[in-house]
Amino acid sequence: MQEFGKIPKNPEKGYPKHIYEFGPFRLNPQKRILLREGEVVALTPKALEILLALVENHGEVLVKEELMQDIWPDTIVEEGNLNRNISTLRKVLGESPNDHHYIVTVPGRGYQFVAEVRDVLEEHSSGGNHGGKGGGAAGAARAIAIPAPAVVRAESAARTERERSGWLWVGAVVAVLVLIAVGFLKFRAHSRLALSESDTVLLADFANKTGDPVFDDTLKQAITVQLGQSPYLNILSDAKIRGTLKLMTRPADTKLTPEVAREVCQRSSAKAYIAGSIASLGSQYVIGLDAVNCQSGDALAREQVTAQGKERVLSALDSATAKLREKLGESLKSVQKFDAPLAEATTASLDALQAYSLGTAERQLNDAKALPSLKRAIELDPEFASAYEALGVCYYNLGQAGLGRENFTKAFELRDRVSEREKFVIAARYYEYVTGDLHKAIETYQLWAEAYPRSPTAHANLGSLYGSIGQYERAIPESEEGARLEPDAGAHYSNLVLDYAALERYEDAEKIYKQALARGVEDPILRVNWFSVAFVKGDHAEMDRLMKWSAGKPEAEDNFLAAKSDTEAFWGHLEQARVLSREAVASAVRSDQKETAAQWKMDEVITEAEFGNTEIARQETAATLASSSNHDSQILAAVAFARAGDPARAQAIANDLAKNYPLDTLVNEYWMPVIRAAIEISRNNPAKAVEIAAVAVPYELASPQTWPGTGGPLYPAYLRGQAFLMLRRGADAAKEYQKPVDHRGFMLACPLRALAQVGLARAYAMQGDTAKARAAYHEFFTLWKDADPDIPILKQAKAEYAKLQ
Repeated sequence: MQEFGKIPKNPEKGYPKHIYEFGPFRLNPQKRILLREGEVVALTPKALEILLALVENHGEVLVKEELMQDIWPDTIVEEGNLNRNISTLRKVLGESPNDHHYIVTVPGRGYQFVAEVRDVLEEHSSGGNHGGKGGGAAGAARAIAIPAPAVVRAESAARTERERSGWLWVGAVVAVLVLIAVGFLKFRAHSRLALSESDTVLLADFANKTGDPVFDDTLKQAITVQLGQSPYLNILSDAKIRGTLKLMTRPADTKLTPEVAREVCQRSSAKAYIAGSIASLGSQYVIGLDAVNCQSGDALAREQVTAQGKERVLSALDSATAKLREKLGESLKSVQKFDAPLAEATTASLDALQAYSLGTAERQLNDAKALPSLKRAIELDPEFASAYEALGVCYYNLGQAGLGRENFTKAFELRDRVSEREKFVIAARYYEYVTGDLHKAIETYQLWAEAYPRSPTAHANLGSLYGSIGQYERAIPESEEGARLEPDAGAHYSNLVLDYAALERYEDAEKIYKQALARGVEDPILRVNWFSVAFVKGDHAEMDRLMKWSAGKPEAEDNFLAAKSDTEAFWGHLEQARVLSREAVASAVRSDQKETAAQWKMDEVITEAEFGNTEIARQETAATLASSSNHDSQILAAVAFARAGDPARAQAIANDLAKNYPLDTLVNEYWMPVIRAAIEISRNNPAKAVEIAAVAVPYELASPQTWPGTGGPLYPAYLRGQAFLMLRRGADAAKEYQKPVDHRGFMLACPLRALAQVGLARAYAMQGDTAKARAAYHEFFTLWKDADPDIPILKQAKAEYAKLQ
């Protein structure tokens, strides 16, 4: 077991005492206390022992198992005890969840103290005061560099020996011991730490020398799953590989032979690549795995196993991969904990795995193209959980949310057949997209990020969910971490643009957008989000450039047409907004995204209702609902019916939503209050509407994915404003209507921001403040200076303004 070189607890008189200083802290091993700027910091004895071990071995990784044996030598304890003490120490040291500048977790291994440590040798004095404020030392002290733990032990032993046998002889012994210890540590580091926790590895393609096509791409997928279970290994993402191949002027589907893999590895600053091969010897199969240093070409680790027959290839690969992980530096306990057999983590069928591998590769380029392969994988193995999850993602990306939810549900039912990492993936998808329990989804992503701190998906999706519920300050650091870990994925930048805009941090939003473009990131959602920010900034030239960029691009066109429709509606150009909305619907239908097409139509319908064209809104809502009646369409239809004066149909849909989605956070905490408040307004019950809409206050800045328009609607505040006007409570109404006006970066091009000016004007007029009422009307008329003249709300506003004159 590793020794941590602790200073004796009861040093003899005259023995130099070590005191460790780091940041504002001073750690005294003899007095067993920790001071912060002279004040004693309360710590339990075990927490202090752990801190002392980390500090005395600063810069080294202390393996969890060995650390636990040293701290609890005669007791069997759970790893959770160590984790709780580490968490306590981090709080005491003032570390934040995303900023560990003292204690760093090394996934799959243990912990490392990374701050600079100063060792103060305090000479013992027989007299004088050793107290001082907070127990500070008196007398001579000098700061020296802390030697390596092995050197500390050797020097400590040497001092005792010198007292008995003399300086010279023991000095020679010490020197030899030091050299041996240092040599051992170097050998140990070389043999166990082929990779560090910060290194990245690339997975090359498997060399199939059997002639059997069932192994084509299949074994690479298998090893991807197996190595992906490890919290220690950092696998180069497919997005990064495609981006690097693009820089090399090679196609995105270029085979990663060892030669190509090494070049990609070097260009992407990875440490090593792992190449595999399979060959047949009669009925036997020989499988080899090689981890190779990208720069030197030297082997870092190598494994070779034999499988007795094709049906045992996957289990043999299991064994080889586990051994390779340990050789690359991962602790045995981590390998054992995160090592679900391939037959459980994926499928026992090579044919099903082959189809899944093909579908996974096709997903990188085209979701629609991947559908047949993934469906084939499920036909071959109806209990292939990961295939259902992948199929659900494809459907969701293609705008077919209903089919996406069906497959996420099936994957969740089979989640016991996957690896630990994939369990997080499947559970998070299920909670987010099926039940809608966002708090459960957030908890899952938090646990995922804790177990796999270098997972960009865990951090980025956690940031996305924080944004969905309106917690933008918490969303930004998670999305930034996702972008840092996966800098070539557009979704991270896309979310950050909206998060910064919602906080009115337009310069930061622009910086992120330009950073993405500089990296060559091509993402239509990133560009359409920036289009909306450009609208708020009044940069019409940029908006025109982006519209030209989107023309004819199936993956972008409908999004841009819908966003442009919103901007035209914001200015009161209703007829032009209708034309663009219809074009967006047609574009989505051409791309076989029928549910997305329904959302664009509902965006137009709700605008009609809010502008006062209630009969048009009712008719088109009924027609749209007949063609698409899923979760999102039902929510929007209920809103539209309530706002268009048909409370009965709105209530019927609301009842179905409450029954079908009892755990959905945004359905129950945002949309149901909106729908029911709108129903009460329609029924002329404003007091009840205010009471109901108040439930949504914690979520009123939410950006629910259900909302099809540009920006957030701030619907709860808007409806409370209308209800307060009905109650003749002008001051309260003004406060509510002011919210959409003030949150420009959150509302973006949502037409409710323009209409809120009318609500403000009415609220001020109700209070008798004619000057402010006129100013608010004037602001609205300025926004709608060339609006279509026959819009009902514009006619009403003009008539009201005339009375003020």
